[in-house]
Amino acid sequence: MTMRGWRLSVVAVLTAICVSGPGSTEIIRTASDLGPLPADRYGYTPQDYQRSQRASALLVRQCMAERGHPDFPLDPRYPSDPIAVTAVSTDYGDLDLAAARRWGYGWDPAKSLAHRPKGRRMTNAEYVDFPACNAEASRRLLRGIDVKRDWLYANTRAVEVDRAVRQDPRLRAAWDVWSHCVAEQGFTSYPDPVAAYSDSAWQRGSDGNTGHTQRERATAVADVTCKQRHHTAEVWHAARARQQALDITRHRDRYTAGLKALGAYRATVAEVLRKLG
Repeated sequence: MTMRGWRLSVVAVLTAICVSGPGSTEIIRTASDLGPLPADRYGYTPQDYQRSQRASALLVRQCMAERGHPDFPLDPRYPSDPIAVTAVSTDYGDLDLAAARRWGYGWDPAKSLAHRPKGRRMTNAEYVDFPACNAEASRRLLRGIDVKRDWLYANTRAVEVDRAVRQDPRLRAAWDVWSHCVAEQGFTSYPDPVAAYSDSAWQRGSDGNTGHTQRERATAVADVTCKQRHHTAEVWHAARARQQALDITRHRDRYTAGLKALGAYRATVAEVLRKLG
């Protein structure tokens, strides 16, 4: 996309903020409600993940058959179940008021169960060969890609871009307004929503979930309410759009190479699904 295209993306975000200003009935409940970001087209999508998981499973099953395990399942459980962690936060912290009321900064424990493998438990003999087949599948899907240089380049820039976003004066002012709003409701004056989400007071367990205490839930409600009242997520989203567009302009060749690598990866995944799926 041209620089003019990126500018239009940023303008679209800023326009959305103006439209959803004081008195608007538009409510942001999910990160997708905020619209796309400039770096999105260079990144790994949920659809990529689903397709690559299927392709990897097919390659692993083929490899396991070659090693003497002809009925290896596509979605196996390990000999002993690992702890299942379910991440539900967005880049902007909690946004869903209903979820905040019920789960605070945690989530419904049933979500962890929903993401567990559906296939049978692999045998100890299968488990011995599984790591090698899994590694072989990864190499096959990433063939022809300079992983250290080009693979998901936008992700390697995310930390640096986020550091610049956090210094954005408009965003810092928005965080100050949000913080005062939360404090006015009787809660901790956090420097930003990430600090509220990650407060050790919520005593996250080994699976990452919280205790859903009354104080936690009330804090999360105040957090989300203040975000909605002062359009904190929208300002945050616009700051990310500005910094991402700037970073893409500065490192155009590397982003382009990363996108080419992602295209090659998608083509390999499609080939595997066509032949084995």
